[in-house]
Amino acid sequence: MRFVIITGMSGAGKSSALKMLEDVGYFCVDNLPIQLVKKFARLIMQGNQSKVALGIDIRSGQALKEMDTILNDMKQSGIPYEILFLDCTPEVLVKRYKETRRIHPLSAGGRVEKGITLERERLSFLRKNADIIIDTSHLLTRDLKIQINKIYRDDEKFNNFYITLLSFGFKYGIPVDADLVFDVRFLPNPYYVPELKNKTGKDMEVSRYVMEVGAAEEFLNKLTDMLLFLIPNYMDEGKNQLVVAIGCTGGKHRSVTIVDELSLRMENAKYSFKIEHRDIEKES
Repeated sequence: MRFVIITGMSGAGKSSALKMLEDVGYFCVDNLPIQLVKKFARLIMQGNQSKVALGIDIRSGQALKEMDTILNDMKQSGIPYEILFLDCTPEVLVKRYKETRRIHPLSAGGRVEKGITLERERLSFLRKNADIIIDTSHLLTRDLKIQINKIYRDDEKFNNFYITLLSFGFKYGIPVDADLVFDVRFLPNPYYVPELKNKTGKDMEVSRYVMEVGAAEEFLNKLTDMLLFLIPNYMDEGKNQLVVAIGCTGGKHRSVTIVDELSLRMENAKYSFKIEHRDIEKES
């Protein structure tokens, strides 16, 4: 039996995750009263459900603090469970609440930021004991679905670290959420080649033009080696996401090519990552 307890920050995607698990054959229950969790776990162990997911979050109110004792009791009783914690940065959570015009369950009609801070404090024990943490700050719904399917349908080992490879144009500003920023304006600029000016790094002609310079290949090799060195050390320090931003002047040619080439090198590293080209459509 696989018993997954889904929890995390309000607005981080718990409801979506439950629906995704239901789509892959899990029996899902959301917001069960805390006092019934242990009894529920025993019932499903006696039944014929092999895959069960239970949603628990701040809606449980003051009873949530009892969950720590209940989880310890379940462990002592030999009831297997795993915790999936969905997290998200405060800035993104505030933005999501403003876009949906929803009220945070702990804001009491006040500022959303205060509700988020209080919620994080109350859920800290669940995050600390989580088997898997997924930060959805930079994930689209389809990206979250890919991760959920990998872990709970295909049963792949999840390394709890997510990478975003992001191309951008310096003329539009450095991405505010970037952890590492690299400047590839030292490479020849296809913009000044008339037949390449209106194309992007997605076009073979542009990619070939950028990569035929020996410095591009050498840069990619060194960057790949550095990332493969840094990632395990970031993970040891508790970091669970990394935004690697690569910029050129306009974000259409060189940076796009380098990000796509870097993604090919990172595929063999078996880290979860996604690609974004922030400025590729600007001035098109």
